[in-house]
Amino acid sequence: MSRVQIGRTVRRLRTERNLSQQALANRLGISASYLNLIEHDQRAVSGTLLIKLAEIFHLDLATLSGSQERRLEIGLREAFSDPLLGVDAVPETEIAALAGSGPQAARAVLALYRAWRVAREDAGGIALPSGRRILLPYEEARDFFDDRANHFPALEEAADGIAAACSAAPSEMNHAIAERLRKTHGLTVTVQPLDGVLRRFDPETRRLALAETLPRESRGFHMAFQLALFEARDAIETVLHKAAPSSAEAAMLIRVGLLNYVAGAILMPYAAYLAAAKDLRHDMEALAARFGVSFEQACHRLSTLQRSGARGVPFFFVRVDPAGNVSKRFSAAGFPFARYGGSCPRWVVHTAFSQPGAVQVQVAELPDGDAYLCFARAVARPATHWGEPRPVHVVAMGCSVAHAEEVAYADGLDLERAKVGIGLSCRLCNRSDCRSRAFPPLEHRLALDPLTSSATPYRFEPREG
Repeated sequence: MSRVQIGRTVRRLRTERNLSQQALANRLGISASYLNLIEHDQRAVSGTLLIKLAEIFHLDLATLSGSQERRLEIGLREAFSDPLLGVDAVPETEIAALAGSGPQAARAVLALYRAWRVAREDAGGIALPSGRRILLPYEEARDFFDDRANHFPALEEAADGIAAACSAAPSEMNHAIAERLRKTHGLTVTVQPLDGVLRRFDPETRRLALAETLPRESRGFHMAFQLALFEARDAIETVLHKAAPSSAEAAMLIRVGLLNYVAGAILMPYAAYLAAAKDLRHDMEALAARFGVSFEQACHRLSTLQRSGARGVPFFFVRVDPAGNVSKRFSAAGFPFARYGGSCPRWVVHTAFSQPGAVQVQVAELPDGDAYLCFARAVARPATHWGEPRPVHVVAMGCSVAHAEEVAYADGLDLERAKVGIGLSCRLCNRSDCRSRAFPPLEHRLALDPLTSSATPYRFEPREG
């Protein structure tokens, strides 16, 4: 944690719990002046002190990593660098101070910025054909899962109970789920042609129809989803009620996401999956084969292993289509995804499209020096009929290089020499030597010279003020 600015995290946690510096210092067994230096990142935090902080705040050590403040900083940087706001450049120190000392205020600023973007887009004519205003419920749903590190203890408990009731080895789980649906819920599962639908449940006939185009692992997931709908409904609705979504659309998106979460946890029970992940050193193709699930399902489940006292390696997860649209993302590893605009074209997430089916590995270094071991694979879904292009997307994961020894994809890599510099997005990246840049950073001015031709698409100079 030598690179992490833990002081502001300690300060935030202390103020959220209404503790004075003296009160916290007494519980830590240090002086108030020493705690003040820690909170201002002027003193290092020993391992013993970290453990005490985790015990006092009832948190895992990883929660003290500052990832929450980092996400806020990224969001604030994006907001303040929007040229349409017409504001002067906000220094990094002020952004860091706001994210660390006033997280509630920072979130309020980001909420206002998102509302302003929606209003601006709506006023500019970007609205639904019906004339309804765009409310962006998917943004609310994405924030819901991101804020909770994509881990739900109550749902894990419910899924463990369902998996135990099925009482089957991973290779037999599909059959066990089908039998439980039939015997306990009077439901019959059929595989048949379905026009434009993957799953259809008829409550009157108690028949679950699955599309014949679905591969075996997807059929198992849809059956697990249906079982979760029957047996984990109360646990899911409790979580949803606490979230208090702002619209029916956001509520349904979150509900479906939670059902998917339980379905994955049924097929890949927490303890068994964590043990297998460690045993196989996070070789995702081997892990998927062991549990009879798809590569994407295996990766998604890996990103949820954040149980207190039994955490897995913190991974981020992202799914991207060829146009660069992010359809799913989770960041237990603290990777700072940009909310708006595309991501870096040098990132392995995009280069993986060139070799479908093969796992591509990259050591990605961000401008602040943080490095992540990333791996990605392009996955193609089956076409429904001849002539239709097969839907293709890339599933990618990554963790801090500090965990590289625990991951098979790091074998044979010189982690230092293999580093590839990437940015969050072109408009937030200050790298001046990037030949893949789509446009210049918003915080800089273009340096235009008709007498010189540069190897990089844009030349720029620091923004004044």
